[in-house]
Amino acid sequence: MMAVGHTASVALLGLTGSLVQVEADISSNLPGFTIIGLPDTALGEARDRVRAAATNSGCGFPTRKITVNLSPAALPKHGSGFDLAIAMAILAAEGTVSGQSVQRVVHLGELGLDGRLRPTTGILPAVLAAARAGAETVMVPTGNADEAALVPGIRVIGVPSVRDAAIWHGAEFDPVPVDPILAPQRAVAENDGERLDLADIVGNEDAIEAMLVAAAGGHHAFLLGPPGAGKTMLAARLPGLLPDLEPQEALEVSSLRSLAGLPVGSELSSRPPLESPHHTATAASLVGGGSGAIRPGAAARASHGVLFMDEAPEFSPVVLDALRQPLESGVITIHRANAVAYFPARFQLVLAANPCPCGQYGASDSECVCPPASRRRYLARLSGPLLDRIDIQLRVARVTAARLRLSDEAPRLSSADARTRVVQARAAARERLAATPWKLNSEVPGSWLREPSRRLSPATTASIDRALERGGLTMRGYDRVLRLGYTIADLDGASRPTADHIGRALYLRRSL
Repeated sequence: MMAVGHTASVALLGLTGSLVQVEADISSNLPGFTIIGLPDTALGEARDRVRAAATNSGCGFPTRKITVNLSPAALPKHGSGFDLAIAMAILAAEGTVSGQSVQRVVHLGELGLDGRLRPTTGILPAVLAAARAGAETVMVPTGNADEAALVPGIRVIGVPSVRDAAIWHGAEFDPVPVDPILAPQRAVAENDGERLDLADIVGNEDAIEAMLVAAAGGHHAFLLGPPGAGKTMLAARLPGLLPDLEPQEALEVSSLRSLAGLPVGSELSSRPPLESPHHTATAASLVGGGSGAIRPGAAARASHGVLFMDEAPEFSPVVLDALRQPLESGVITIHRANAVAYFPARFQLVLAANPCPCGQYGASDSECVCPPASRRRYLARLSGPLLDRIDIQLRVARVTAARLRLSDEAPRLSSADARTRVVQARAAARERLAATPWKLNSEVPGSWLREPSRRLSPATTASIDRALERGGLTMRGYDRVLRLGYTIADLDGASRPTADHIGRALYLRRSL
């Protein structure tokens, strides 16, 4: 007599998950094991993993024809996270476990040959997708239980082995203690940025103000200056100026970490992430990709945080230009022949560059040996359309001994005080934009700022009007200066930008 077991698992496509119905049919034909429903290579190998795990854990395995169907059949399925669901569906079809119990639970996890469950990447977004699809209970490996429990509103069952999973579903087996396979602990270096204080930077008051404005308005920044000017110090301290993540943002950031195979831990991180890829990075490593499962790149992992690209001209122009579309839309779209994956890309981009290959052009204490053509070619690797999307473009100079002595005597702004000002400025912007879909000044389109009811007076915008007439600003650049002006006004507690605010914004935009 034909027997069929039913349960569910989750197939991830990018950060989006879909419930997959796992059906196991046991018939009296010649022994065999077939998995259908667009499995990839890793999922196809589940045949041997499931058979060995069930046998070695004492659960038994039917010696008949087994057909496992993953539905919907047209949806691509990747990875080994379906192992537990396949095993439970087969045991339910055989009658070893309760079919009704198995059918009510979403199963996620990879099986080892000894029957133990291994921690699986992408558990957090998978459990989140199951919760959004209406699932009430999910069973995961013990090593992923803390991560899965971060999703509110769903019951999480952590089991160390397939035998324990079968016992939970009503199988009449005696418990056999096993050592669960645990996930790696959260990397200690992740919180290093919290120990970096803005007060460590001496001199460069203009650069400190630029970082404050960038944090308050969510603006992108380009820092140009010789080696030793402090560009990396400034960029590394920008995440410490940003407000804590909201719960939904923290869940998204942790989901991206989980999908990338990075440790998540037992609680959501409340601080914005910092990603700093090396200049040899490829376009796929920056925006995401992969030949099988599509994984997030550095730009996606930096969502709600900072993407810092040091030595920006050393990056491939193709890699740099891959950021142009995400900077505008806030979404990374990766196309494959049979699927399209989406990742969030609401990050702040910080580019840092030397002014020339030797790095000394414009430095008062050194001599540049680069010919003019070499300098032009070096910075021309940063395309005009990319730079036009960056609000703050600032030249950073080395600190002289005189400025160092003056800075020692003056009070310095700490990261905690700066963050307080940033939170207040963002609250002012959010109140002004309450009736709109935007929260930050960097998100506001120029057409909205230039509407007659909001248009600033000609006396206020005289400086940028002249720059636009003379070709020093594009229309996009004009709008970005307006956004910067509103952010500076929010930091100063003003309701509308003044001519001074617009002038300071123009300096931050065109100080190169």
